[in-house]
Amino acid sequence: MTVAPQTYDLKGLNCPLPVLKARKRLAGMPRGGRLWLETTDPLAVIDIPAFCNENGHLLVETEATSDGHRFLVERG
Repeated sequence: MTVAPQTYDLKGLNCPLPVLKARKRLAGMPRGGRLWLETTDPLAVIDIPAFCNENGHLLVETEATSDGHRFLVERG
Protein backbone atom coordinates (compact mmCIF):
# COMPACT_ATOMS: atom_id res chain seq x y z
CA MET A 1 0.00 0.00 0.00
CA THR A 2 1.41 3.39 -1.01
CA VAL A 3 0.95 6.33 1.33
CA ALA A 4 0.22 9.69 -0.30
CA PRO A 5 3.04 12.20 0.24
CA GLN A 6 2.56 14.82 2.92
CA THR A 7 2.95 18.50 2.08
CA TYR A 8 5.35 20.72 4.02
CA ASP A 9 4.58 24.43 3.63
CA LEU A 10 7.85 26.36 3.62
CA LYS A 11 6.43 29.45 1.93
CA GLY A 12 7.73 32.78 3.15
CA LEU A 13 11.00 31.28 4.42
CA ASN A 14 14.29 32.34 2.86
CA CYS A 15 17.59 30.50 2.45
CA PRO A 16 18.75 28.50 4.35
CA LEU A 17 15.54 27.84 6.33
CA PRO A 18 13.68 25.74 3.69
CA VAL A 19 16.58 23.28 3.48
CA LEU A 20 17.17 23.20 7.25
CA LYS A 21 13.50 22.53 7.98
CA ALA A 22 13.25 19.96 5.18
CA ARG A 23 16.31 18.14 6.56
CA LYS A 24 14.74 17.91 10.02
CA ARG A 25 11.35 16.77 8.69
CA LEU A 26 12.85 14.13 6.38
CA ALA A 27 15.06 12.79 9.19
CA GLY A 28 11.91 11.78 11.06
CA MET A 29 10.45 9.89 8.10
CA PRO A 30 11.07 6.28 7.06
CA ARG A 31 13.28 5.53 4.05
CA GLY A 32 11.23 5.73 0.87
CA GLY A 33 8.80 8.19 2.44
CA ARG A 34 7.86 11.07 0.19
CA LEU A 35 7.31 14.71 1.05
CA TRP A 36 6.18 17.68 -1.03
CA LEU A 37 8.13 20.83 -0.18
CA GLU A 38 6.33 24.06 -1.12
CA THR A 39 8.56 27.15 -1.27
CA THR A 40 8.52 30.78 -2.34
CA ASP A 41 12.30 31.30 -1.99
CA PRO A 42 13.71 31.76 -5.52
CA LEU A 43 16.98 30.09 -4.44
CA ALA A 44 15.13 26.88 -3.57
CA VAL A 45 15.43 25.75 -7.21
CA ILE A 46 19.19 25.52 -6.56
CA ASP A 47 19.21 24.65 -2.85
CA ILE A 48 16.67 21.79 -2.75
CA PRO A 49 18.22 19.73 -5.60
CA ALA A 50 21.70 20.26 -4.11
CA PHE A 51 20.43 19.22 -0.67
CA CYS A 52 18.88 16.04 -2.13
CA ASN A 53 22.06 15.19 -4.04
CA GLU A 54 24.32 15.72 -1.02
CA ASN A 55 22.12 13.77 1.39
CA GLY A 56 21.10 10.78 -0.71
CA HIS A 57 17.47 11.78 -1.20
CA LEU A 58 15.70 11.40 -4.53
CA LEU A 59 14.20 14.51 -6.13
CA VAL A 60 11.22 12.86 -7.80
CA GLU A 61 9.45 15.88 -9.27
CA THR A 62 9.71 19.67 -9.47
CA GLU A 63 6.85 22.02 -10.34
CA ALA A 64 6.64 25.77 -10.76
CA THR A 65 3.61 27.23 -8.99
CA SER A 66 1.98 30.64 -9.17
CA ASP A 67 3.94 31.83 -6.14
CA GLY A 68 7.05 29.61 -6.08
CA HIS A 69 7.96 25.95 -6.51
CA ARG A 70 7.04 22.49 -5.27
CA PHE A 71 9.51 19.65 -4.89
CA LEU A 72 8.62 16.00 -4.33
CA VAL A 73 11.44 14.45 -2.32
CA GLU A 74 11.82 10.78 -1.45
CA ARG A 75 13.88 10.08 1.64
CA GLY A 76 17.00 8.07 0.86
